[in-house]
Amino acid sequence: MFEKKQTDVYALGQHIPMSAHKARRIIDQIRGHSYEETLMILELMPYRACYPIFKLVYSAAANASYILGSKEANLIISKAEVNEGTTVKKLKPRAQGRSYPIKRPTCHITIVVKDMSLPEYERKNFLEWLKKKPKWKNKYTDVTYHDMYRNGGVWDKK
Repeated sequence: MFEKKQTDVYALGQHIPMSAHKARRIIDQIRGHSYEETLMILELMPYRACYPIFKLVYSAAANASYILGSKEANLIISKAEVNEGTTVKKLKPRAQGRSYPIKRPTCHITIVVKDMSLPEYERKNFLEWLKKKPKWKNKYTDVTYHDMYRNGGVWDKK
């Protein structure tokens, strides 16, 4: 009946060298905003995590214009998430020949943009769908209300 059309495109950044907690602070501010508002928010925020997120939002918009052929004015940030990545472990030499472990966290950031001008569902072969018999009906359970009263209240199978 209706065919789901692709209206969202994503950009994925993996192994970004910052903690997921610091990146989530920024992502929570931009989720649900339009593309142009998001760029202004990211340019004006004073955090170090803004630059890689800015690059990902810009990349997601470029993917949307290439794949869907949409304009940047119609895009919104529909989904944005941050997951923890691998932790880079190093050893730093300390006093008296000891070593001290240093853990550098990384994160994976996913930005999904959605084009609001495109319809999400597209009508396709609606008349053919109406003519088809549903798959869940078979000869044992296909009993209607009129079949019950056709033989004086006795259920009648087709």
